[in-house]
Amino acid sequence: MHLEVISATLEQEPILANLLELYAHDFSEFYDLTLRADGRFGYDQLPLYWREPSRYPFLIRVDGDLAGFVLVKRGSNISDDETVSDIAEFFVAREYRRRGIGTVVAHEVWGKFPGRWEVRVMQINDSAHDFWARAVKAFVGQAVESVGIEKNGKHWNVFSFASPRTT
Repeated sequence: MHLEVISATLEQEPILANLLELYAHDFSEFYDLTLRADGRFGYDQLPLYWREPSRYPFLIRVDGDLAGFVLVKRGSNISDDETVSDIAEFFVAREYRRRGIGTVVAHEVWGKFPGRWEVRVMQINDSAHDFWARAVKAFVGQAVESVGIEKNGKHWNVFSFASPRTT
């Protein structure tokens, strides 16, 4: 299996927009999302990933086929610390899940941005929490306990750790 995490170009924005619809559909199980009049959930922040230098869009490919995406941004959604890196959104298509792909992708992304990281997981999403706990543990070499936080009426578990690696 050949796995790639590639920086998405502006020309690939429509591809990311399509993948975000699949992600939003999956996420609607945990979060109250409403379809817009055009039949899409939408993701208003997507254009910012090509306008703001603190945002980084990535596509995931497995054996050349599209398998998901990662959106990274500088700045904590929890503490408002601008030096923290944050996985804003992370999606692996269902056919590629439970094969270790998500963990490899997370490790590669964390390695691209040395420094402090926060990974936020909705408290209601137990399977995502378990995934991130395993991925972070494998990356840092020890278990990292998440901290429960409420912000703007939303309840999160937050993993905080440092990435010393570069790729």
